[in-house]
Amino acid sequence: MTKVTIGLDVGGAHLKVARAEDGRVVAVRQFACPLWEGLDQLDTALHAADPLIAGHTDCAITMTGELTEIFESREAGVLAILERLRERLQGELRVFMGLKGFASPQSAAGDPLSVASANFIATALLIAKCLPKSLLIDMGSTTTDIIACDRPLGLTDAERLQTGELVYTGLTRTPVASIANRAPLAGQWQGLARDGFATMADVRRILGDLPDDVDQHPTADGRGKSQEQSLIRFARGFGRDAEMRHLREWQVSANYVSERQLRSIHDGALQVLSRPGEGINSMVLAGIGASHAEQIAIRLRLPAVAFGSLIDAADDQRLWATRCAPAVAVALLQHK
Repeated sequence: MTKVTIGLDVGGAHLKVARAEDGRVVAVRQFACPLWEGLDQLDTALHAADPLIAGHTDCAITMTGELTEIFESREAGVLAILERLRERLQGELRVFMGLKGFASPQSAAGDPLSVASANFIATALLIAKCLPKSLLIDMGSTTTDIIACDRPLGLTDAERLQTGELVYTGLTRTPVASIANRAPLAGQWQGLARDGFATMADVRRILGDLPDDVDQHPTADGRGKSQEQSLIRFARGFGRDAEMRHLREWQVSANYVSERQLRSIHDGALQVLSRPGEGINSMVLAGIGASHAEQIAIRLRLPAVAFGSLIDAADDQRLWATRCAPAVAVALLQHK
């Protein structure tokens, strides 16, 4: 009988789902799940994921969604998400508790802070088994994890924000104003409005390097996602209308913002690598921004591989396995 293990990574913006059959990943998908709008969004995402979840033997769960502002605390968020998953899912549920491994929902509810935002540990543990002495860079829509997989230092978001292992910047959802307060335009430095006019998804569209299928949320102004509409939002941050400058000039400004973001990730990697005794030999890339994070490997002169290439997976699922690494990791770790 085929053993079907489902891996769920419940984030504040997305639900990531991986299906493994006898230890081989056969399907991976990401679903928009804006938890800040309410827990019913998780219900909607789980309903959309029903075809992947159907017929599972067991389900491995990890999360970061407890940080969402609808919850009064991280502990309350973990408990609320676990309760909703217990109501919606059948079969055996196993909750990932970081270095403590997997536990029943009842046991996990007794130690919610070990459950909170532990998904990066699952990815690191699996990579350490497959490719020791690796540095993981997982660039998602909102945050970037930078982990020495054999020896993670921080175990909470607060600790990792200090150690460089968590950089709160991502490929699509990060506001431009949180990355730069000025940018070059037409030969001069231009101060930027510190407002949420545009996101990094807009910057990527202006530069033409945003994959078509990764930006699953509405834009800052609720309008379209064409390059032209992204440029309108980006230009507002400069106090200008888009037609006041040519596209090539705006692209120089967008390149600057993109580089500032990449530099912040690079700095985090340097901080992690500066710890004595790391001995990192390679880099593993994950998240929807994996191809962008590859630039860090080039700068650090480290050979880089995609997470999806390290696991047993159907060839057509390796890209999304890379993009949804924690969901894949808990599925495979639980199977073993």
